[in-house]
Amino acid sequence: MKQDFDPESNYEQSKNRIGYVPLHKATRKIYSDLGFKCGLEVHQQLKTRKKLFCHCPAGIYQKKNCYDAELIRHMRPTLSEMGTYDGTALMEFKTRKNITYRIENQTACTYDVDDTPPFKVNREALNYALEIALMLKTNIVGELHITRKQYLDGSIPTGFQRTAIIGIEGEIPLRHKKVRIIQISLEEDSCREISDIGHERIYSTDRLGIPLIETVTYPDLLTPFEAEEAGHYIRFLNRSSGRVRVGSGAGREDVNVSINGGTRVEIKGVSHIKWIPELTHNEAFRQKSLLTIKADLLKLYPDPAKWKPVFKEINFDVQDIQYPPIKDAVEKGKKIIAVNLPDFKGILSFFTQPGKTFADELCDRLKVIACLEKPNMLHSEDLKPVFDKQMLKRRSKLLGSGENDAQLVFWANDYDLQTAKETIEERCRMAFEGVPNETRKSLAAGTTIFERVLPGADRMYPDTDSAPIPIKDEAIKKISEELPVDLKIRINQLKDWQVPEDTHHYLLRNNLVPLIEKIHQDLDFQPRFVATLLAHRLKHIEGKIEHIEEFDYQKIYDLMSFCKKKKLEQNILPDMLPILYENSNIEFESILRLIKYQKYSKKKIISEIDTLKKVFRNLRTRDSFQAELKWIMGNLREIALGNINMNELSQVITQNLNNSAKD
Repeated sequence: MKQDFDPESNYEQSKNRIGYVPLHKATRKIYSDLGFKCGLEVHQQLKTRKKLFCHCPAGIYQKKNCYDAELIRHMRPTLSEMGTYDGTALMEFKTRKNITYRIENQTACTYDVDDTPPFKVNREALNYALEIALMLKTNIVGELHITRKQYLDGSIPTGFQRTAIIGIEGEIPLRHKKVRIIQISLEEDSCREISDIGHERIYSTDRLGIPLIETVTYPDLLTPFEAEEAGHYIRFLNRSSGRVRVGSGAGREDVNVSINGGTRVEIKGVSHIKWIPELTHNEAFRQKSLLTIKADLLKLYPDPAKWKPVFKEINFDVQDIQYPPIKDAVEKGKKIIAVNLPDFKGILSFFTQPGKTFADELCDRLKVIACLEKPNMLHSEDLKPVFDKQMLKRRSKLLGSGENDAQLVFWANDYDLQTAKETIEERCRMAFEGVPNETRKSLAAGTTIFERVLPGADRMYPDTDSAPIPIKDEAIKKISEELPVDLKIRINQLKDWQVPEDTHHYLLRNNLVPLIEKIHQDLDFQPRFVATLLAHRLKHIEGKIEHIEEFDYQKIYDLMSFCKKKKLEQNILPDMLPILYENSNIEFESILRLIKYQKYSKKKIISEIDTLKKVFRNLRTRDSFQAELKWIMGNLREIALGNINMNELSQVITQNLNNSAKD
């Protein structure tokens, strides 16, 4: 007897067929067999006072729903000099989006909408970029040429971004290899997306035009973890310059991934470097899945042009449909369209990413290109089916479906109907070609969704509004003489100081090694103690207490200097830190009062040991030596704080208890 097709079993079988393993079980050989290659584009805002090509202040961000005006624009494609259209431009035009820019007077001007020519490039930004380019050991260009890079998603109102290459052919060291840098560029940041629903996309312009640097690597990263390591190194190097902004949105990564037989896919706007391993791992296997689907389809259709889907409108009585999105669509007068996909049985439920199938490739494009908000379709291989068997039979009969066909149903108004049909057919036809060139958006779960078609290679052209700028040797020499300590040296310093490895990430991320060095040299605190105070205690405080403004780490130096002058023991610092963090302008004497610090001599503290020992032994006669030591230390902590080194106190108590045992 013939068994019914089981989408869940097909999902698991296809997952096993491509050899998918979770990230934590993957080996270097798996990535080698896949032909995994990855390159990074690391974007980092520069900490300048003004924007790159105008005099608007940089780094001032709008509050939610706080703006002075709105500007609406639409993207339309134009023919290039070669008489062709850019694929991304055509895709964006299909969406027929209303692109709204929310403008606040303080952070935007007429330059942002191309009504005013650019001012001369921000020299502060240029010098910062040159400094970081030298730190990356790139070859500095002799002359700066500003170009226009097409931006067709609406994130820049002019449709292009002004950018300039600063340096080429550098390198960064990882633990086991060196990674080559293609180039580092100075460019202006794009708008910040607020929402993208249906045909309405809204941006805030506060971030627009802020200077940033883009560091681009060769595809030398051969595992997801190498990609993560490289991302961290570039970020740490940028921060070690002291010239970059930090905080949410100040740094973002675009990650390019390919495998053997696949193509370059760009994962856009990765906001956390720790996401890179999972994202790149899953993208590699997504490409393996798409290549497997391609091979299966070409066996059935050596000539893909002979494959043709069938679209038919269906009319169900709304009473027969329990699925709310369809009921809602019918009530709003939208059309319900059934689609037959010849010989696609098993493909719609074919694994592509954890929790996702090939059907999601269609669903995502319907959302982006046809502007059909999710949920926007159902299909015959849903892991959680909505239609009962009777409805499935009616649908199959209507479409004249064969045994090996797959079907889907979507709903749309007349305005979006044709675009939706074209989108479904186009993506299915792409399945015969393998992996489409596209940009994908990263999700926190480690998966991605379609964002747009990958821009063409010829998206850059000279900016006729900006003259070339010579980069003089004297300027390069002067900047070279003032470069901060090399990041590799800073990492080795931490090792030489025997600083715990679990602190390194926090210290390098916040560029705190120079502060540790200064505290050690000026105040004679041990680097290991300072490092753990910052990366353990302060990090914990930052996670618990919300700080409105960026905390000035120089305050730590001032606090430790105060303790040194007052001859306070360093064990008082962990208690003082939370108060300083919450009230960064507080007087240090006030902190001592708040933690109820009192001055006690060592002699007075030590004299309390015998009394506490008697109390403990009267209460708890059977406890161990360690329990007694811990109890006495705990009871002396309040008066010992800031007055005696806790290791020294522990040794005195231990000696006292040992002497008692001998007696």
